[in-house]
Amino acid sequence: MKIGVLGLQGAISEHLEMIRQAGALAVIIKHPEELAAIDGLILPGGESTTMRKLMKRYGFIQPIKDFHQAGKGIFGTCAGLVLSARSIEGGEESLDLADYQAMRNGFGRQKESFEADLSIEGLSGGKFRAVFIRAPYIEKAGAGTEILAKVDEKIVALRAGNVLVTAFHPELTGDARLMEFFIKNCL
Repeated sequence: MKIGVLGLQGAISEHLEMIRQAGALAVIIKHPEELAAIDGLILPGGESTTMRKLMKRYGFIQPIKDFHQAGKGIFGTCAGLVLSARSIEGGEESLDLADYQAMRNGFGRQKESFEADLSIEGLSGGKFRAVFIRAPYIEKAGAGTEILAKVDEKIVALRAGNVLVTAFHPELTGDARLMEFFIKNCL
């Protein structure tokens, strides 16, 4: 199994390490044509506006949509959750990979960052320690989505077919269970 991390901006090295820890081959994706050689793609945490601009500049928008349409797995963490949404509060452009509305920085600014122990549907082994940094959340989940976790009634993890998204940063925990879950269930 070969999992790529979109290598334009964000928590790239941390995701590569987590993929390796989960037992898969990890590669950085810097060019759209490299998508053809992978089984799954991570859209990492970072800054969603910057990532979207870089994705446009380097021609990634349609190739990622095509990758999704081909049934390959996509895992969006934090900014990746925002980018994967059908819509983003405020009307920003998105990839429209799953039917939900994202709220950028929904939990507040940097100083409101926090950690929480979550029960995640389908994830065995007890609670998952989640790291939220300027975290978004899912405001509305639509058809074909499965809510996996909430914090204060706000959706923070969701799956829709081959797309998995989290508002938090699983790559910062050292706990590979969520990456293993992605590899097993979303590919």
